[in-house]
Amino acid sequence: FGSVGRPLPGVEVRIADDGEVLVRGANVFRGYHGRADASFGAVEDGWLRTGDLGRLDEDGYLWITGRKKDIIITAGGKNLTPANFENDVRRSPWVSHCVMHGDRRPYPVALITLDAEAIVPWASQQGLPTDIPSLAREPKVIALIQAEVDKANARLAPVEQVKRFAILDRDFSQQT
Repeated sequence: FGSVGRPLPGVEVRIADDGEVLVRGANVFRGYHGRADASFGAVEDGWLRTGDLGRLDEDGYLWITGRKKDIIITAGGKNLTPANFENDVRRSPWVSHCVMHGDRRPYPVALITLDAEAIVPWASQQGLPTDIPSLAREPKVIALIQAEVDKANARLAPVEQVKRFAILDRDFSQQT
């Protein structure tokens, strides 16, 4: 559960050195007409570059872990896949969104928004204010979110771990 599954008969899948999923088979097209230089969709030696990052497990199941274009490269040259951390944090009932940032920075940081449907009832039970701007600054909420960040960081190498985060006082929107 959670994997893409095994390749269909006649389809080969492998993972490139940079983590990109490569696919080869009779069903794979030869590339974009007049766009041999395209990175996504480029075909090299019969292998289609999907633009997806992934892994193959010991049973041959393919797991997609992110998009190649979404990679962050830190100031130290480490390639990070934000989706790993972001998805782990978003599993928390208290979080609606999480965005990792760190391109050309010494370490990654994150912006996190609260899920009002979950955090407001919890805050009410705790005797805390129930408006999101106040909760974003509330020490008990910050500690609650820190625990979620710590859980997500525990699955990552030290260089990939988010060192600082901020809780925003509103959810993301088209304007923000």
